Parts: sequence; structure tokens; C-alpha cells
Amino acid sequence: NGQIPAYEWNFSDVNPPVQAWATLQIYGTDKSITGVPDIKFLKRMFNKLSLNFNWWVNRQDRNDNNVFQGGFLGLDNIGVFDRSHGVPGGGFLDQVDGTAWMALYSLNMLEISLRIAEHDDTYEDMATKYFGHFVFIAEALNKMDTDKANVWDDVEGFFYDRLTLPNGQSTTIKVRSIAGMLSLAAVLTIKKSVLDKFPKFKASVLWFKKYRAENLKYEVIQQYEADGDLLLSLVPKDRMQKLVTALLDEKEFLSEYGIRSLSKVHEKAYQIHIDGIEYSIDYEPAESTVPLFGGNSNWRGPIWMPMNYLFIQALREYQWYDGNDFLFEYPTGSNKLLNLKQVSDELSKRLIHMFEKDEKGNRAINKNHEKYYQDPHFKDLILFYEYFHGENGRGLGASHQTGWTALVANLIEQLEE
Repeated sequence: NGQIPAYEWNFSDVNPPVQAWATLQIYGTDKSITGVPDIKFLKRMFNKLSLNFNWWVNRQDRNDNNVFQGGFLGLDNIGVFDRSHGVPGGGFLDQVDGTAWMALYSLNMLEISLRIAEHDDTYEDMATKYFGHFVFIAEALNKMDTDKANVWDDVEGFFYDRLTLPNGQSTTIKVRSIAGMLSLAAVLTIKKSVLDKFPKFKASVLWFKKYRAENLKYEVIQQYEADGDLLLSLVPKDRMQKLVTALLDEKEFLSEYGIRSLSKVHEKAYQIHIDGIEYSIDYEPAESTVPLFGGNSNWRGPIWMPMNYLFIQALREYQWYDGNDFLFEYPTGSNKLLNLKQVSDELSKRLIHMFEKDEKGNRAINKNHEKYYQDPHFKDLILFYEYFHGENGRGLGASHQTGWTALVANLIEQLEE
């Protein structure tokens, strides 16, 4: 049916749909090495990914309104209850991260379509298809009316999951986590030089913009003119500014070593009553302190390299469009203004800092075993960990996640470019 099972012990669960993103990374790396675009690879992957994309649209959009569910999504214990084991009270949860993942998926498929279309113009229509999906998902997430199902809190400047019970009663679960922040990752800049190669796709974009403006719908596409670059962003500029401000706040998400998975404001536990039962979540920068979710509360504060990497890449994408006209305080409240390329570089440095030796020859990731790594035989042994302490950068969890943590090598390369 097109589903990709999450893991061997539960085939019906799902992980984040990152396969299209990974396809583009592999394609780009291969092309940079060989100098030859592997279009056959893109076509083979595109055909399979189309099946999986349609599964998400048809099976994980409960109300057919482009707001997605999905339960686990790799962030199983980042909320007040374990999303992979159903929702309390028999209701359903509109997930910001599920919807953001699908927006990113749409943009990835759009980009793959355009890359193939440079060699086979029959794929240009597919770019329009996935552009349409992105527009409708962005509209659904950013409800601009007073609809009670809105997941955006304008006062607090954040996206929150929304729980709806069988009796129709709904409530916002106000947990400030990277699940709500993930909306920043769905962004794509398409340069004018690329758009000009695809007149049908470009005409579709202009038609969408004109039609939505005339019918007083959320336009999604901001500041686009026919003779310029196109920015596709899941969140409008004003909301993006509020989210990035929180992202770069050391009292919230910004740690000395990267972006925390849960805001530090939850040092005071967040509590909510659902169907007569109290649920709560609090900031835990390291291993779990409670037996919830099998004692594995590793999403409730620690730093995750893959998610940090996505945020860094997204900020660079915004920079390619807005240039130096879009500045942020880094850190928030410091009065030090940086453009988004500079911000992404500074975030990269914080992640890299976990692996660098200090003046005593110690690395933050080895904090539990500093004496062991002073041994001349082991001083240059660098293990790759699953995730990292939100306050001191200490390596946590499994030490076999080489592929994840090795992203730091790519960040070093990008800083040297």
C-alpha cells in the first residue's frame, strides 16, 4: 500500500518521511564527486517515493484537511503522553511535526521533479502537483481565521499540537518542543534561472498566487514577482521571526552546544488534564529521571544532531532568498545582529564545540570519562553518540550512531567553504 514500516517490532508505526530528503542529499553528493547527474537514480527513487507520499495523504490525514497525524514520527516521548500508543480519551491529535514533515516531503518531491524535468520535461507536471500539495498543507497549518482548530498561538508565537476528543471538545497541548519548531525546516528557494527553464510550472505558480489573492485565501507565496526568485516557506515571515527568536533564546532552545529538543521553560513542569487523568512533561537535559515510556525520555531536553542539522540547513535556505536584509539577535536579547548564514554558522560551531578539546585536553562528549581519554592511547578516540546533554554536551545513549553524529564533519566542511 506504499507504507514504509518504522521498525521490525511494529510494522504499522511510522518514522518521519525523510527518504526524499535523503535522496536529494545522495544525488547531490554523487554529482559533486562524479560531475554527472544520476537522473536514473532520481527516477527510480521518485517512483517509489510517490507511492509512499500517496499513502501518507490517504491514510494519515484523518479529516482530509491536510493536517497530519502519524503518532510516533521519531519523537515518541517528546509530548505529555506516548503518541505511538494512541491518544488519551480515544481522540486524535493534529500534529505540527507530522504536518511539517509532509510539507518538507512535498518540497523535496517538487525539487526532485524539477531536477528530472531538466532532462525529461514530462516530469514538469509533477512539480506542479507537489507544489499544490505544499500550498494546501501550508494553508491548513497556518489557519488565518478564528477557527478553534488553529494550532498557532499568536500570543505565545508558537505551533502546538491540538487534541480533539470524541465529543468534539478540543484543547491545545502547549508544549514548546522541536515538534512545534519543525515547521521552520520546510523551506525551499527556487532561483529565477531555474524557474525560467519551466514555463508551465512558473505559470502554475503565478496562477495559484493570483487565484488565492482574488478569492481572499491565504496566499502562502509571499513577495513573489515573475522576474525574481521564489521562496516556498511553510510559515509566513512574521511567524518565522517569532519561531527563530525562540530558537535562538538561551532561556529556551539555544544551549551552549546546540538546539535543545525541549524548551528550558519547562524546567517548571507543564501539566494538563485529559479525560480525568493528569499528564505532564518537564525539561530533562540528559537521561530520563522517570520510568515513562520505558524509562527512555531522551527527547525531553537533550540535543539531537539530525534535527539541529535540519534547522541549520533551513536557515541557510532562508538566507539564500532574503540575503542580509533579514537579521536576528544572536543570542536573543544580546543586541548582536547576524544574518541567517552567520546564525547557521554559529549554531554549527556550537555543535562542533562538543567534539573539540578544551585547554585541558578534554572534549565535552567525554565528560563522564575524562581520565580515560587523557590516556595517550585513547586521547584521540572520538565516539559518535546518539544524542547529547542539553547543558554540558556530554555524549548520551548508544555510541553506534555514526551516521547521525558524523553530520558534524559536514558542518565543519561547510564552515570552511
